[in-house]
Amino acid sequence: MGFAWFKGHGTENDFILLPDHDGSIHGDLDPAFVARLCDRRTGIGADGVLRVIRSTVAGHNSPGEWFMDYRNADGSISEMCGNGVRGFARHLVDEGLVEGNDFSVHTRDGLKFVTVTDDAVTVDMGGYTVGHHSKVGVTGHTWSALEVNTGNPHAVAIVGSLHDAGSLTDQPSFDTGVFPAGVNIEFVERVRDGVVRMRVHERGSGETRSCGTGACAVGIALAAADHAGHPATYEIHVPGGVLNVEVDKDRTMLTGPAEIVAGGTMEWFV
Repeated sequence: MGFAWFKGHGTENDFILLPDHDGSIHGDLDPAFVARLCDRRTGIGADGVLRVIRSTVAGHNSPGEWFMDYRNADGSISEMCGNGVRGFARHLVDEGLVEGNDFSVHTRDGLKFVTVTDDAVTVDMGGYTVGHHSKVGVTGHTWSALEVNTGNPHAVAIVGSLHDAGSLTDQPSFDTGVFPAGVNIEFVERVRDGVVRMRVHERGSGETRSCGTGACAVGIALAAADHAGHPATYEIHVPGGVLNVEVDKDRTMLTGPAEIVAGGTMEWFV
């Protein structure tokens, strides 16, 4: 049995989108199937999978008609993905599945309100929480990192140079007592006021070219470190491009590009 797929990305954080509007094709998305799809040698290749399914079909009573069922590249479930929801929103507009360019998407972190333009997608990412500092590290280096939850957990370390983070091929060390379910780890280098560079190791995916929730976490950590007023804005350069984050007292806004680059059909292979 064949199935349709699309490939999209937001600042080169790439995703496979699986249209499954009535929930009849992909079942519960077996982790092995997701991992095989995301494999860059034996599958399509991506940092994660976004199943496009109606909220009611997925069991959610929500004002948002569409539910973003997001899975990491290893098949594990993630609560939220800032780059993913922008690509998801772009797909909904491109395929005529929503009316207008302002609408909501249901996620495991609740409703996300989006605005889609020709050049970018802006997402109201909602609330966040800030925790305590703990230690993160790579070979030869250890830093203090702030715990920030933007729908999923992050540890944000401000470093002197991103070069010190090394290849990020291996999982950086972190405090499992603080993050028992794993954590996304951001390394941040200041460039000038309001502008930083970031690299990220995402749980379940490894180092990626970008992370939207991570960029929001970085903005939140910087606003706290800078004792900035609200709203505070930051331009965050990731390997895949540029994201803009606005941090307010109770929410963040994320803006960046998102595009669908390919599509096709495939036969079941696992």
